[in-house]
Amino acid sequence: MLSWLIRTVQSSIGKKALMSLTGLALIGFLFVHLAGNLTYFADSSGETFDHYAETIESNPLLPLAEGGLIVLFLVHIGMAFRVTLQNKAARKHRYAVAASHGGRTAGSRTMVLTGILILAFLILHLIHFRLQKDSIDSFAAAIKMELSKPLGAGAYVIGILALGIHLSHAFKSAMQTLGLNHPKYTPILEKVGLLIAVVLTLGFLSFPILVFMGGKA
Repeated sequence: MLSWLIRTVQSSIGKKALMSLTGLALIGFLFVHLAGNLTYFADSSGETFDHYAETIESNPLLPLAEGGLIVLFLVHIGMAFRVTLQNKAARKHRYAVAASHGGRTAGSRTMVLTGILILAFLILHLIHFRLQKDSIDSFAAAIKMELSKPLGAGAYVIGILALGIHLSHAFKSAMQTLGLNHPKYTPILEKVGLLIAVVLTLGFLSFPILVFMGGKA
């Protein structure tokens, strides 16, 4: 069983399937993360958001959850890196494969670039709000302080826009890799993927835009 699993993961389709599954899991995390973060706008004092943050911080399962997220990110990035290298190695077949998969989009053409931008944004995000958490008295105040700066808000906007472009192709690609590759389902997957990208992008963009413009006291 173990040897079969190793062979499957080492295969081209196995890498793509693992990248797809971890990607879908991360999309689910983004919705949960956004839902929690939106409590920031529940009141002008930030009390509701700080209570939410403190509840998360005090949960004994937090280290396990963070460890699981780290594994998801590392596996997703690692598989994406290996699949990209494989695709470059098979460059002589690139145009034939591209033609068989229909038109390319901005999302599909920039998956590597947006992935790098998302990784850079994630590292910056972790530095600001996780690695320095011991020096933060109020997470709501820390968000306001960071996103009130042009550089902080600008970096956040760039990171979220990169995420939106990435997601606009990622969901459809993941579902097709996992077997839903059919003319009947492809248009539906495209619409669902676009909806996911728009909802998450607008949701996360509300933070730098409203804070920087003074919409959050």
